[in-house]
Amino acid sequence: MTSWGSQTETPAPGEREVKSEGPKLVPFFKATCVYFVLWLPSSSPSWVSALIKCLPIFCLWLFLLAHGLGFLLTHPSATRIFVGLVFSALGDAFLIWQDQGYFVHGLLMFAVTHMLYASAFGMRPLALRTGLVMAVLSGLCYALLYPGLSGAFTYLVGVYVALISFMGWRAMAGLRLVGAAWRWTELAAGSGALLFIISDLTIALNKFCFPVPYSRALIMSTYYAAQMLIALSAVESREPVEDYRLSKAN
Repeated sequence: MTSWGSQTETPAPGEREVKSEGPKLVPFFKATCVYFVLWLPSSSPSWVSALIKCLPIFCLWLFLLAHGLGFLLTHPSATRIFVGLVFSALGDAFLIWQDQGYFVHGLLMFAVTHMLYASAFGMRPLALRTGLVMAVLSGLCYALLYPGLSGAFTYLVGVYVALISFMGWRAMAGLRLVGAAWRWTELAAGSGALLFIISDLTIALNKFCFPVPYSRALIMSTYYAAQMLIALSAVESREPVEDYRLSKAN
């Protein structure tokens, strides 16, 4: 009979998978630390500051590529998230020069990113109640921002809020916290989407409404965490079949 003290607890499959992804994320964590340690002034945009800002996203490209090009080619959801990360890097670069007139360019790049992420998360399950909650919250956010908007931003911000809310809905629609259907990648997707919304809402409040204390630190910490979690959500399924979120419903 085995004594209590000698028993070892076998980690759940999801826990083992999370741990196996950790080493592949080391470059991302190092690049993120470099960004925060250097903390290059946003008042002096340069290609160096653009590179340092984009470096963690480049590392997430490598994180997904580390699972094999064949994995990306045979899993549409992972491919869309990878392409979304490419557009995210472009958006980051444009926002380095936002005060020089490139804010809208960055906004458009991230709008494409959210469409790609929403497509990756899929439309099953539909989760209409989650969608209704997200619609109400996005309406409240837009109402908060509206007095500070003018010109084209009145429409552009409205469309952007709708897109990121749609992405958040699709990310959270498949979330199951208990039961046999629980998947750690769904938790990663939902958490990542929520952090992305917090990051972008902070940007909008700081730009259009009022100065947010420590806005840059809040924006970038939630943004990098969001992108990491969304990238993690792409790696659950290794079978060369249909998108894992669609296969759930079969």
